[in-house]
Amino acid sequence: MGVSTSAPDQGVAVVTVDFPPVNALPVQGWYDLADAVRAAGRDPDVRCVLLTAAGRGFNAGVDIKEMQRDTAAGGHGALIGANRGCAEAFAAVYECEVPVVAAVHGFCLGGGIGLVGNADAIVASRDATFGLPELDRGALGAATHLARLVPQHLMRALYYTSRTATAHELHAHGSVWKVVPRDELTDAARELAREIARKDGSLIRLAKAAINGIDPVDVRRSYRFEQGFTFEANLSGVADRVRDTFGADGPDKDEEDRS
Repeated sequence: MGVSTSAPDQGVAVVTVDFPPVNALPVQGWYDLADAVRAAGRDPDVRCVLLTAAGRGFNAGVDIKEMQRDTAAGGHGALIGANRGCAEAFAAVYECEVPVVAAVHGFCLGGGIGLVGNADAIVASRDATFGLPELDRGALGAATHLARLVPQHLMRALYYTSRTATAHELHAHGSVWKVVPRDELTDAARELAREIARKDGSLIRLAKAAINGIDPVDVRRSYRFEQGFTFEANLSGVADRVRDTFGADGPDKDEEDRS
């Protein structure tokens, strides 16, 4: 359980997230993920990082129960920690010195969108779904990253409704490289990572820096701007009002840690 790093292929570092039951990460988990991705990118023998997850889905966002416990005790430490931790993890993926490939299965929600939206390439299984249920969870944020996956008006509609998009829909928009059956996801993602890793190590790092340098959006600043409204919603009490209804009904009641 937690965040681990392995090297099954030459030039490829695999960073795996495992926080049962639904990969809703606690505050420390986001920092651990950021540290693992940055460390892999700094390794001179690594030319591609593959970001994966164990369990039922890729990522379900922050651990809402951790936040609720802290709020009930009269504090905002978990909220501030989650804001900063998510920002660090998203930035670590974007600023990683080498390309990052995300292998996505099952649900990719909330903070998961921040991770894959900042990745360089996405390989997804057919059962993968992507979305920001933030408005149903008393939060805001990661529209910055959803906008990197779908066109602007679709991003807004998905954000306002909390609906999800399928892997095939994202593939049609060009943001998902390949969609494969669930049991072929690991092999397909590793195949792409190995292809990237066959490039010259110095040149691939220059290429990553060059592409980031021409990006039209400063993703770190844009996301931190969004988070200011998340904090405002919490200070005003509206976030607690919405969050307290989380898991009360609906098909995902059994996934109460999601955000």
